[in-house]
Amino acid sequence: MPRTLHDVVFVDGVRTPFGKAGEKGIYAQTRADDLVIKCIKELLRRNPQLPPARVEEVAVAATTQIGDQGLTLGRLAALLSGLPNTTPGYSIDRMCAGAMTAVTTTASSIAFGAIDIAIAGGVEHMGRHPMGEGIDPNPRIIAEKIVDESALVMGKTAENLHDRFPQLTKERCDAYAVASQNKLAQAYADGLVQPDLVPVATRHTEKGWGLATVDEPPRPGTTMEELAGLKTPFRPHGNVTAGNAAGLNDGATACVLASAEAAAELGLPVRMQLVSYAFVGVEPEVMGIGPVPAAEKALAQAGLTIEDIGLFELNEAFAVQVLAFLDHFGIADDDARVNPWGGAIATGHPLASSGIRLMSQLARHFEEHPEVRYGLTAMCIGIGMGGCVIWENPHHADFGKEN
Repeated sequence: MPRTLHDVVFVDGVRTPFGKAGEKGIYAQTRADDLVIKCIKELLRRNPQLPPARVEEVAVAATTQIGDQGLTLGRLAALLSGLPNTTPGYSIDRMCAGAMTAVTTTASSIAFGAIDIAIAGGVEHMGRHPMGEGIDPNPRIIAEKIVDESALVMGKTAENLHDRFPQLTKERCDAYAVASQNKLAQAYADGLVQPDLVPVATRHTEKGWGLATVDEPPRPGTTMEELAGLKTPFRPHGNVTAGNAAGLNDGATACVLASAEAAAELGLPVRMQLVSYAFVGVEPEVMGIGPVPAAEKALAQAGLTIEDIGLFELNEAFAVQVLAFLDHFGIADDDARVNPWGGAIATGHPLASSGIRLMSQLARHFEEHPEVRYGLTAMCIGIGMGGCVIWENPHHADFGKEN
């Protein structure tokens, strides 16, 4: 039977405020699965025209799939969110790009015609489940020199990227980090971040009850002088510090995806339309370069060039990784199109959840910039990968037309 590909649209996206990992963090004694469940419930509340029974798949990503992030989290989260038991679900792991992969995987099912509507999400509680907890990497990957030992420590791969591109100095990275903090502080002051944040009730045996309403990691007012004095934990006299890299964080995200036909039928908002996506592998020792070939592949698939992209949401796992992307494409460090509200250096990076944060923010930027037709979300991925998703702005005058 011949099949017709269906256009896939981004309907809505939300996230919890991101917290600092560890016993002092806001989510220290909050379950990881409850964070993503809170996001799914909020999506259903915000979109009452979406009958829960019409959600045909729930994909939830987590990097460390044990404890309260394990046991086919997508299915359990669906049930605990009030979706009917006819809604299936599954878990995804592509490290930092978990939520991004949850989106592209469910979007592919929609495009194929297997389903019409899905919820994709991601969660990471790095306080409860530190990156690498309980894993046992096959020692042959080092012994047989398939990768260098540094490939398994993301901070060391960032230092390797500095070696490969010496023009990406620590000073440039620190300046980029300061700008990220300042942009996020301004976005909060302007009330731009808050609409997609889901308040989360917290409980702690010592601190009592609380309510998480804003991100915990940001350090507004950070200066170059403060960053210059930070330690370089991955290499003596190195370049990567806690100030120019994302921290260890807890948080969750989720979004609704639908076929264009289903969105029109139910009156769901169309905030973005999927154009193309790509995941690629690179040398694990310099995993931060991954977004470059991923973007090149996604652009080629879409018949676009980097000049067609009017807005960028790039995950700031490390400042050096973002700067490598910008240098490759000839984009200035302070280009206003890049991360208008700052990025993970300020907001935080709860690994598998971050991809949907990028997408939700890009959708907001599209609303503010109808003159921009295409936007791009991209991120580096541990063990040497990169991911990129290109979106079209439904508010643009040429939306849906041929290039």
